[in-house]
Amino acid sequence: MSNSHNKIYIESDGYAPTLKRLQQISKLLDNAITIPGTPVGIGLDPILGLIPVGGDVLGLIFSLYIIIESAKLGISKATLGRMIVNIIIDALVGAIPMLGDLFDFAWRANNYNLILLEDYLKSPGEKKKADQGFIIALFAVLVVLGIVLIALPVIFIGMLWKALNGG
Repeated sequence: MSNSHNKIYIESDGYAPTLKRLQQISKLLDNAITIPGTPVGIGLDPILGLIPVGGDVLGLIFSLYIIIESAKLGISKATLGRMIVNIIIDALVGAIPMLGDLFDFAWRANNYNLILLEDYLKSPGEKKKADQGFIIALFAVLVVLGIVLIALPVIFIGMLWKALNGG
């Protein structure tokens, strides 16, 4: 997967430093290391996902940062909604033991979200900015998602423990 889309800088606006920082974070999470002999890269997100419970939560925190910074740049509610859907897919499927780890190698939610941000910043004219209430609601939804990501593996492990011990 090419990262050429991540080379966009919008120097004429005040977005450039934030956009550059978000590009670096996205690359680190989704495409930090290119697999030799292939155009395929992997990032820290799928590696973090191998750490039970905490890894998925840490990945969600980084993704949350990208979304909050995007909201601060004034992207539309519709674009934020699409970004949230990418993160929800990443978080929920990523929480499934083993299957989620494989999924994390292919699904690059942070890269997809950066593309959405860059596309919005290229033509923001007709799109409305997100208001503060929406940003707070967004944060609340992502916090609840984080709690669910912690609870699901704990519940799964408890069910597995009962099954293995005949309970």
